[in-house]
Amino acid sequence: MLARAARGTGALLLRGSVQASGRAPRRASSGLPRNTVLLFVPQQEAWVVERMGRFHRILEPGLNVLIPVLDRIRYVQSLKEIVINVPEQSAVTLDNVTLQIDGVLYLRIMDPYKASYGVEDPEYAVTQLAQTTMRSELGKLSLDKVFRERESLNANIVDAINQAADCWGIRCLRYEIKDIHVPPRVKESMQMQVEAERRKRATVLESEGTRESAINVAEGKKQAQILASEAEKAEQINQAAGEASAVLAKAKAKAEAIRILASALTQHNGDAAASLTVAEQYVNAFSKLAKDSNTVLLPSNPSDVTSMVAQAMGVYGALTKAPVPGAQNSSEGSRDVQATDASLEELGRVKLS
Repeated sequence: MLARAARGTGALLLRGSVQASGRAPRRASSGLPRNTVLLFVPQQEAWVVERMGRFHRILEPGLNVLIPVLDRIRYVQSLKEIVINVPEQSAVTLDNVTLQIDGVLYLRIMDPYKASYGVEDPEYAVTQLAQTTMRSELGKLSLDKVFRERESLNANIVDAINQAADCWGIRCLRYEIKDIHVPPRVKESMQMQVEAERRKRATVLESEGTRESAINVAEGKKQAQILASEAEKAEQINQAAGEASAVLAKAKAKAEAIRILASALTQHNGDAAASLTVAEQYVNAFSKLAKDSNTVLLPSNPSDVTSMVAQAMGVYGALTKAPVPGAQNSSEGSRDVQATDASLEELGRVKLS
């Protein structure tokens, strides 16, 4: 009996080595691996084992030993990321537009036990869930928002699938919408709307350009007027300053001339020089009579230059004479006036001769 047991054990080990050398166990007619006692599980796969019809354990990648007849491999789950094409389907948007839309679903089995016993066909269940979720999410959006909020739509579909598929041991990684087909009439309306929007923006931009141009022209005129007024103001200030300087210079010159004249009059024979100057001015003024106007004012005796000069010198002497009290001063003043009159008469006789 020991020999028979040894031969049986050797046959089992030989079959296990043959299975290992082939790198893949033989599968039964149902497509599942057969129990060959020694099994090699590939990486990223999980084999669910049942013992006498009940769940026993999940085989990890590598070498595993099972009991013949009692243990049976019931499910084989792939732990890789699975890509599923979601078939094209129709959906109605919030503004009652029918769309034909399809997508791609990326998922992974996170719990082989739940994926095996929680749902009959995980991939089919997730596909149906993705379609229903996509229809419900599209019903919340208008047609314009479907194109603008494509990323948020994908995220909402992923969240809804993960909430429902958590009890199945499946996690949806991402969902991508491939194509969105719009009815031909709606497509034409969208193109007309886009063209109208472009024309509107062009008109708005043109009007804004015209407004900016008018504003710039008005601002330029305003600045030009301000600068012109400032220039005129500066010119008037400069002109007033120049006139004031000229008046001041004339006044200073006249004051200097008066001072020099007064100094000259105090010198010897100053009165005679003053009489000569008055006589010359009288002769010059008399020679210009009736040249600038027809109205002429003549003295009672225009040929008597001596009396005119004497009268002018008398006025000058009366203005320049200091009011000193006393008879002596008055007599000296009268003598001075008489001397001045005599000098003027002599000067007049000399001129007439």
